[in-house]
Amino acid sequence: MRASRLLSILLMLQTGGRLTARELAERLEVSIRTVYRDMDALTAAGVPVYAETGPAGGYQILDGYRTKLTGLTAGEAESLFLTGMPGPAAELGLGAALAATELKLMAALPAELRDRATRIRARFHLDVPDWFRDADPVPHLGATAQAVWEQRVVEVRYRRWAPTPAVVHRVLQPLGLVLKAGTWYLAAQTPGGSPRTYRVASIQAISLGDPFTRPEFDLAGFWRESAARYESEVYRDSAVVRLSPAAFQLLPDYADPAVNRAVAETAGPPGPDGWRQAVLPIESVDRAVSVFLRLRAEIEVLEPVELRQALADTAAAIAALHR
Repeated sequence: MRASRLLSILLMLQTGGRLTARELAERLEVSIRTVYRDMDALTAAGVPVYAETGPAGGYQILDGYRTKLTGLTAGEAESLFLTGMPGPAAELGLGAALAATELKLMAALPAELRDRATRIRARFHLDVPDWFRDADPVPHLGATAQAVWEQRVVEVRYRRWAPTPAVVHRVLQPLGLVLKAGTWYLAAQTPGGSPRTYRVASIQAISLGDPFTRPEFDLAGFWRESAARYESEVYRDSAVVRLSPAAFQLLPDYADPAVNRAVAETAGPPGPDGWRQAVLPIESVDRAVSVFLRLRAEIEVLEPVELRQALADTAAAIAALHR
C-alpha cells in the first residue's frame, strides 16, 4: 500500500510540478503527517525531491529527473480501454488520433494485459444516445472544439428557443464541451459575462476570432450546478396525486428522475386500498397531462383543479373518439 502511494506521489510531482503537502494529502486521502513521512522515505531512497517554503512553496522534483516506474496494473490497462469513445471522438475530429493512441498503447502492453484489454473492447460498448432518439446533427462541433482548445473567441449565429424562438448573434468565449445523452453542449461566456450553456446543434454558423485569456473554470462543477438549476427551473409547479401500487412500478420507466425522487420523498403510507398520496413536480398542466396519461388509471390528481379537469376532459375525448 505504501509503495503504491510513494509511486503515486512521484508521478504526481513528475506530471504536476510543485504541490503542497496539503494538496498531496487531499489527492491521496491521507493525513499531512503521512505525506511528510512519505517525502522523507522518497528522499532516503535517493529521489531528488525538495521543498520550498512560503506562500508559493511546496514539494517538487529536481528538473530533468524522470522515473520509469510507470507500468500499468491489469485493472488500469482495462480501464483505459473502457474510456474509449469512438463516436464522440470522431465527431470532434479525433477518431484517427484515438485509434492511433489505442494501437500504440496496445503494442506497449505485455501480452497478458494486451489479452485482457482486447477482451474489454470485445465485451463492452458505449452507445451514448438515448433509446428512440438519434444524436443531434452537429456540423459546427469541430470548429467549436477548435475554439475551446485554442482559447479563441467565436462569433455565432444561434437558434434560441426561450424566452421566445429567435435566431440571435453572440460573441462568446468558449470554456468547455459536455456530451450529455448524445447531445453536445458548449459552456461559454460573453466577454465580461457569466458562463452559460449553449446547445451545439443550435449553432447555425460560427467564425473563430482572436485568442482570449481563459479564466479559472471548473467545467464538471459548472455542469453539475447548471443541470440542477435547469431541473429546478423546468419544474415550476407541483401536483398532489394518489398513486396505485402499479403506478409505483410504472413510474421509473415513464417519469423523469426528479419526479421519482419526489415520490420517494413525499409518498405517504398506503391506505386500505394500497394507494398512496404524493406531491409531484410538474412543468405545466399540458405537459403533466401527457405524462400522467401514460400511467393510465393508476393515478388520480387531487390538485390543482385545472390539471384534474384537463385529465378528465382528455380522457372523455379519447373515450368518445373510440366509442
